[in-house]
Amino acid sequence: MKGNVEKLKTRLQNVPRGKISVKWKLFMYLAIFIGVILAILWLFQVVFLEDFYKLIKINQIKSASETIARNIDNEDLQTLVTRIAQSNEVCIIITDNQGNQVCTADVLPDCIIHKMPDRQWEGFYEKAIQNDGTYLERFNRSVFRNNRYDNRMFEGVVPPRDDGMMESMVYTRLTAGQDGIQYVVLLNSTISPVSATVSAIRVQILLITAVLLVLALILAIIISRRISAPIVKINQAAKVLATGKYDVHFESSGYREIAELADTLNYAAVELSKVEGLRRELIANISHDLRTPLTMITGYAEVMRDLPGENTPENVQIIIDEAKRLTSLVNDVLDLSKLQSGSQKMNFERLDLTATIQQTMGRYQKLTQQDGYQIRFFHEGNAVVAADELRISQVIYNLINNAITYTGPDKTVTVTQTIKDGWVTVEVTDTGEGIEPDKLPLIWDRYYKVDKEHKRAQMGAGLGLSIVRSVLEMHHARYGVQSTVGKGSTFWFSLPLVGEAKRLPGQEELPESEKNPDEGEQSS
Repeated sequence: MKGNVEKLKTRLQNVPRGKISVKWKLFMYLAIFIGVILAILWLFQVVFLEDFYKLIKINQIKSASETIARNIDNEDLQTLVTRIAQSNEVCIIITDNQGNQVCTADVLPDCIIHKMPDRQWEGFYEKAIQNDGTYLERFNRSVFRNNRYDNRMFEGVVPPRDDGMMESMVYTRLTAGQDGIQYVVLLNSTISPVSATVSAIRVQILLITAVLLVLALILAIIISRRISAPIVKINQAAKVLATGKYDVHFESSGYREIAELADTLNYAAVELSKVEGLRRELIANISHDLRTPLTMITGYAEVMRDLPGENTPENVQIIIDEAKRLTSLVNDVLDLSKLQSGSQKMNFERLDLTATIQQTMGRYQKLTQQDGYQIRFFHEGNAVVAADELRISQVIYNLINNAITYTGPDKTVTVTQTIKDGWVTVEVTDTGEGIEPDKLPLIWDRYYKVDKEHKRAQMGAGLGLSIVRSVLEMHHARYGVQSTVGKGSTFWFSLPLVGEAKRLPGQEELPESEKNPDEGEQSS
């Protein structure tokens, strides 16, 4: 045990240190999140800003033309046109199909449509007709470029060569009034260069990036401390628990999940402490059970060796009986180990449970004759179940042994078999001191023993109830105990009859001819 503890300590001390801490993981996640946000901002505010700006201007001029077309017959159309021109910074000319102006608004210093010749106006008109009544044309105003300016001739931060150039667009829309006259709506707008805006936004985004990274680091440290602090405490306490110190306490602080983990570990520590105590008690009980028959075997063997005339059949029988006790104890320990590990497989077959009980009770004939025990069996008819005969016999045997061990001065044990609603129930009742209510849920646990003074059973080894529970659970049986202090206890289990039972694991459905058990007579 000591060697295992030392190995565990070494493993805990050699935990890999290459793992990233909670603080840096949180910082990494926050940095990735901020990087994604900044990348989106960069794309929309810098890379695609000019495209969005142009798209907005185009939609704006189209919307203005739609509004004018819907109000083309309004007597106060000039007021609307002037308002639209000032609000959207566009120049507007409305003419009929003969070129006569109806309304006009000039708000741009270099408006194309107010300076273009009639020939160009006719070109817009014809293209609008060919394009289902609308036409958009964009102009790069290279005519305003100063070819004598070269930014490479200067030092420092100077405007680029094409800075200041504006792109102009003319939108043509054809519409008809209520009088049938066709009108031409011309709108002219300029797209200002956004290079200066992009530069300003770029600087802002760089500053925002720096600020957000610092905030992410601070936030990661704060969050990690709040999250990791209780985890670190739980980890340290868990290392103490792993060394076998079960009185350790886990603080249930922090978030709900951490509090639940701490509560679970506290519960586990309490249960491990109980198991450790019960394990030690089991070792003490088994040591007592082993030492007593070994002492008797050794004593009688020495007497038979040293004293003439003591080699009698009675002394030999005592040695044989004690040897059987040892065999029974070893078998119980092995059976419990196999059942709890799952290595023991059940062999389900058709079993006459009533006959099995009667055969098991036959093993107590000598006990009833010599020691005055009364073991009575009451039943109505025979019950046939699907079960493992050897293991069910072991259940019955252990329950009767337990009843004999704790029965009252009248030395009476009653076994009752009843059939109801497709189930057969077997009850084993003693007249002993009974079990306190708070101890009833614990008596099936491994290592648990109600009698702390270790009252030695007449037959068996003291592990019977743990074996009983394991066997019954593998049979999917119902089981339980009812006890009244001062009046005795009744241990019971129920199995489905063959005719009513569902197929158990490994058990094929029986033929119809075998599903109705035969009726028997009452015996005692």
